[in-house]
Amino acid sequence: MKNSNLDLFDPRTEVMDSDYSPDAVRDGDFGFAFNDSNFSDRTLQIEIIAESPETRSDGEGCQSLADWARNRKRRREDIKKESAVDINVGPEEQIVNCNQPDAEDENEDEEAVAMNEEPNSGDEAADSNDSNWSMECSTVLRVKVLHISSPILAAKSPFFYKLFSNGMRESEQRHVTLRITVSEEAALMELLNFMYSNTLSVTTAPALLDVLMAADKFEVASCMRHCSRLLRNLSMTPESALLYLELPSSVLMAEAVQPLTDAAKQFLAVRYKDMTKFQDEVMSLPLAGIEAIMSSDDLQVASEDAVYDFVLKWSRAQYPKLEERREILGSRLGRLIRFPYMTCRKLKKVLVCNDFDHDLASKVVLEALFFKAEAPHRQRSLAAEDSPTTNRRFVERAYKYRPVKVVEFELPRQQCVVYLDLKREECNNLFPSGRVYSQAFHLGGQGFFLSAHCNMDQQSSFHCFGLFLGMQEKGSVTFAVDYEFAARSKPAEEYTSKYKGNYTFTGGKAVGYRNLFGMPWTSFMADDSPYFINGILHLRAELTIRQ
Repeated sequence: MKNSNLDLFDPRTEVMDSDYSPDAVRDGDFGFAFNDSNFSDRTLQIEIIAESPETRSDGEGCQSLADWARNRKRRREDIKKESAVDINVGPEEQIVNCNQPDAEDENEDEEAVAMNEEPNSGDEAADSNDSNWSMECSTVLRVKVLHISSPILAAKSPFFYKLFSNGMRESEQRHVTLRITVSEEAALMELLNFMYSNTLSVTTAPALLDVLMAADKFEVASCMRHCSRLLRNLSMTPESALLYLELPSSVLMAEAVQPLTDAAKQFLAVRYKDMTKFQDEVMSLPLAGIEAIMSSDDLQVASEDAVYDFVLKWSRAQYPKLEERREILGSRLGRLIRFPYMTCRKLKKVLVCNDFDHDLASKVVLEALFFKAEAPHRQRSLAAEDSPTTNRRFVERAYKYRPVKVVEFELPRQQCVVYLDLKREECNNLFPSGRVYSQAFHLGGQGFFLSAHCNMDQQSSFHCFGLFLGMQEKGSVTFAVDYEFAARSKPAEEYTSKYKGNYTFTGGKAVGYRNLFGMPWTSFMADDSPYFINGILHLRAELTIRQ
């Protein structure tokens, strides 16, 4: 081929018009030569054999993705029962049985399709007779003979390149036989046509998936990329997204399919970002779906404690056996929990949780505590340096309850100092009447929380920033507390007191100040506001139990 821009095994040029023209040839469209003896140097004989009873479907084809998934599962389970690579080479013909299991099901040698020039010895023949007995006894329903061009097929596929360049004499390679099942016939014909024309005639998801599987088997990366793009352009559903994420491992690992799996993960993450709205549905999702959701930064949960609780609940329901559950949590799901953003109370429970390996639990808790002890700027630096390979464990999610740092004192009086940081965009989103809550913290055995508001001042003349302290519902308990609110401000960037008070709490009550900074909302949010330091509002609350 004269076009130096064409990749031998991965031409990316997509030409829609397959009619012959000099321009089409230059762009890599050889559709005019498909199955034409005038432009071919070999013949390809395709033997179509019957499906086994276990994999045979009632219908001629899959009408939906659910049908495709069921049929695929049946075929895979049946193939597990057979050793299905059958290579017989005569002096004038190559026979390749292509009904091989998925890479995830059988560890076959990748070079198993290479031709063997020498005849098998008696021992080798005996071994192969047992392993391929079922294929040799399968009934050939029909045979298709195509005229093929070895340079065109070899340029698109390492499979065919190896097939045609294995050192055999050219005169002995004129006939190649592929043996496939009925279910693979349509997909193989589409694939062969694509290798000439760079186009597909099928448009439905089940048919495209069949072609994708064939393209993976025959190592046609450009067709895998084309199928991936067409599937991404179809409407995504939870069922289709999960199906794409549960394709055989050989397909999932292919670079050409990554955009499709990334789109499927993003679809699930967006659909289920507020898991509380789909509790039953999410609990029934398979592992691949849960991983996609748990990997998202935009997961809308109360706190990382809620993520931990959900992962435990789901894993206990899906993996009742402790050993299996430990394996899944240790190798797959545990790494998606962002332990540094869990509360210290919950981290204590991680250490004694039997579902986690003790060494793993100790490691993640220690790492979380070290992160909490870091200065805020160092925490932000670690989050910025985090990458997908480390599962973004230092990156904060879009929690409904904002994380806090708490310092507790027992003597001379029971006291705690609570630090709450809010981003400028979070504050901006509060206007005109929003509020944001902190995670719970504890003093004297009681749970408290902070809430930041955008509200009207006491005279209802303008909007302003308010900060309030509340006690969680605990029956009829009363609790007397002295409290003080402070905030960092420029230029000193030190905490300065803004409001002091005392209050006797009962369950569910809150107290605070409507206009913490004594200024309108517009002044508080202005670019020259003294309270945002590098885009962060730093708040502090001190609580002391009254004697």
